[in-house]
Amino acid sequence: MINSVYSASEDRYDCGMKYRRCGKSGILLPEVSLGLWHNFGDQAPLSRSREMILHAFDKGICHFDLANNYGPSYGSAEATFGQVMKSDMRPYRDEMFISTKAGYDMWPGPYGNFGSRKYLFSSLDQSLKRMNLDYVDIFYTHRFDPVTPVEETLQALVDIVRSGKALYVGISNYPCEILDHAYDYLASRDVPCLLYQGKYNILNREPETGGILAKAKEKGSGFISFSPLAQGLLTGRYLDGIPTDSRAARNASLDKEILTPEFVQKLRRLNDVAASRGQSLAQMALAWNLKDDFVTSVIIGASSTAQIDDNLNAVRNTAFTREELDMINEIVGI
Repeated sequence: MINSVYSASEDRYDCGMKYRRCGKSGILLPEVSLGLWHNFGDQAPLSRSREMILHAFDKGICHFDLANNYGPSYGSAEATFGQVMKSDMRPYRDEMFISTKAGYDMWPGPYGNFGSRKYLFSSLDQSLKRMNLDYVDIFYTHRFDPVTPVEETLQALVDIVRSGKALYVGISNYPCEILDHAYDYLASRDVPCLLYQGKYNILNREPETGGILAKAKEKGSGFISFSPLAQGLLTGRYLDGIPTDSRAARNASLDKEILTPEFVQKLRRLNDVAASRGQSLAQMALAWNLKDDFVTSVIIGASSTAQIDDNLNAVRNTAFTREELDMINEIVGI
């Protein structure tokens, strides 16, 4: 089947998407970004992946978040994105903000993991080829390497920007005690950290309680949250049991043992709060991430264009009363 020639919606920046400044930089990011962690690999139909990427762009989502090993299989999400980039999105490259990362397992042997200079440079070269790109807008060190000197990892990021292969750099999944040094090292070499990417949602407050959100703001970095729906727990899918096609049923990145009767009751109470706001549980969970200026953008996953649209409705109401926030905290035990 031959795809029709894609032409982006003329009102893509006038359809309700809001944009937030990324730390102390010139970059604005959409409040909702599209992540390609799941559902865009070689096990998914290319036609569906293409449809979701183009639909997201038409709705004002100009930030696409990838990593070298997203799929499954490893590298296949980038390859899918590269095919769509080549067939449809090339004329819009300058309107897009594209990220990738390296740090987790990617290929066999001692150079396919963590944070060595060799791994980061090799991985980015491979990512650019898969995505049919000359450069990415931001390249992340995907996790802290406890063995490689952190200066080697950070200097690789600096040199990657100087090589023209990335415009900005970011840090993901680093412990707070490393961040002062990391932020200062990069800034002192005129390659400041644009974004910290971390897991943050109603159920997981570690970036808040551990000081990561405050540190990013102090250092002039933006913060972008992944897993804002707690890998599906906050979607509403588990209010009445475990659907047979769910991640929990497949034990795919979500342990069904967490879904005790007591936990499900918490989800139901959160759903009641969402309903009182005129939102679904998923919409409230995304809105909660955007309730203040600590978070620049939230990364959503999707398995359909309808799911993207449903999530985008969250940005219509990101204001919470003190009573609502207190109720949410009481439900989750904060």
